Amino acid sequence: MIPKELLELVRLEFVLSWHSVHGEPHWTRVRENGLRLARLTGARLQVVELFALLHDSKRLNDGRDPGHGKRAANFARTLRGSLIQLPDEDFELLAFACEYHTDGWTEAEITVQICWDADRLDLGRVGIRPAPSLLCTTAAREPAMIEWAFLRSQQCYGAQQGFR
Repeated sequence: MIPKELLELVRLEFVLSWHSVHGEPHWTRVRENGLRLARLTGARLQVVELFALLHDSKRLNDGRDPGHGKRAANFARTLRGSLIQLPDEDFELLAFACEYHTDGWTEAEITVQICWDADRLDLGRVGIRPAPSLLCTTAAREPAMIEWAFLRSQQCYGAQQGFR
């Protein structure tokens, strides 16, 4: 569960449109993708949820923004001990997942892999069907999972539940 205060802070500091391709509708789908995959793989749910909220929270634009993952990881570090309460190992997984989520890696600890897969499964929002070879886990590479995520990623933003 995302603390209300954390969600409010991220919303306040997010500089893009809330409904942009990297905004809240995307974060919501990444969260749903991640939680579904985490239940299949044993990934750490709290890390997956926090990743969904934070990974694109420090983007400066919706185009090429190579520093946004590192900025997101650094933002998370500033919130550690106040709005983010995680054991050391889990926090390091979160920071690593945020920092390197756009680097195309597929090898990492399972929770990090699930974070990356959850994000990559939402590429349909920009017209890209996720390629199984670019996904980290067997669970994410399942054709039914790709199809489910792809169809959701192309739905109207207004049809989503959002962070609560």
